[in-house]
Amino acid sequence: MTRILNLNADLGESFGAWQMGQDTELLGSLDSASIACGFHAGDPLVMRDTLRRARAAGVGVGAHPAYPDLQGFGRRPMTLPAAELEAILIYQMAALAGMARAEGMAMVHVKPHGALSNMACVDANLADTVATAIRAFDASLILLAPACSALADAGRRAGLRVVEEIFADRAYQDDGSLVPRSRPDALIRGAAASLAHVLAMLEAGALISLNGTHRPTPIGSICVHGDGPEAVATARALRAGLLERGYRLAGLEAIAAD
Repeated sequence: MTRILNLNADLGESFGAWQMGQDTELLGSLDSASIACGFHAGDPLVMRDTLRRARAAGVGVGAHPAYPDLQGFGRRPMTLPAAELEAILIYQMAALAGMARAEGMAMVHVKPHGALSNMACVDANLADTVATAIRAFDASLILLAPACSALADAGRRAGLRVVEEIFADRAYQDDGSLVPRSRPDALIRGAAASLAHVLAMLEAGALISLNGTHRPTPIGSICVHGDGPEAVATARALRAGLLERGYRLAGLEAIAAD
């Protein structure tokens, strides 16, 4: 039986005159795109333009909500009351869903960004708040969550469809969390190294830490960070390498149904 996987990236992270990433080039290698909703990056014009490019490329779309932190690109930890965070998340999902509908598209998934995601991966209460907000907005949405995380567990508890992802360009710690970006060994550099990193985890069916620790997990999607300088080359290498090895690449709906 052919194994089905999804290749995704975070897009639409420009803001006004400030440009981030190579979205057009990346879209040719992706199955799904998580689009910034204006709180860590993106603005209405960027969101709409990114949706149009995704539609032209046949790429599925989802919301990439974050803490309200434009200056810090959503990577700074914040502490917010649960009710406020739920409202912030619903606001962002509604913005992307409305933009998508205007372009004749349907929003398929939600993938939290940056510090919000990292914190929800280890904090069950925060993860439950995120899952509750998604379910309140649209219980049919897919939660794209890091593998081996409290966020993935919370999504399942909330009755959401959950697809677990691994990161092609990030290193892991023994507990399954990402190596902090402040460390020099946080990133997997180069397309060949990222492909090898992904293939090793797929073969093992596990997250593999820098120290060689294996944490068994289902793997449904692979993420390439769109803001990295090697993102396009990495996405192309991943797509070609996975197809060559007999994997089928598809949208998140197919992964969630598999």
